[in-house]
Amino acid sequence: MSLHPISEVLTNHVLLIALGASLAAQSLKVLIEAFRSRQLRWQLLFETGGMPSSHSALVSALATGIGRTQGWGTPQFAIATVFAFIVMYDAAGVRLAAGQQAKVINQIMVEFFDPDPPFDPLKELLGHTPSQVVVGASLGVIWMWGWLA
Repeated sequence: MSLHPISEVLTNHVLLIALGASLAAQSLKVLIEAFRSRQLRWQLLFETGGMPSSHSALVSALATGIGRTQGWGTPQFAIATVFAFIVMYDAAGVRLAAGQQAKVINQIMVEFFDPDPPFDPLKELLGHTPSQVVVGASLGVIWMWGWLA
């Protein structure tokens, strides 16, 4: 007798552990910022960018979990690994550049247009530096390796 699809998702250990790696990375952002600024900013749990990359933690944990459960030479591992590299490349490339552009646009709006009423600034912290991606990816691999017995 097969499980209901929702039950299957809720018992998918690889998926749940990968999501846990992402949550751990987001939680680390709160702790790192608290250490730096001496204040807790819980909204960081729901923001992109910063150290470490939760996207990288998620996809690297997922690829690691698939490799460990399905085999390192399987098409499933290949798909997960390619997906992980695309996500990490995007985080450190396209999204980082978009955040830098948003910062410049916000500065232009303030300096040249003196908006009245004040405009809603564009979100600047979108992507990650390469080190943030590497730390996030490492966290994901270690998290999955430690939790997946």
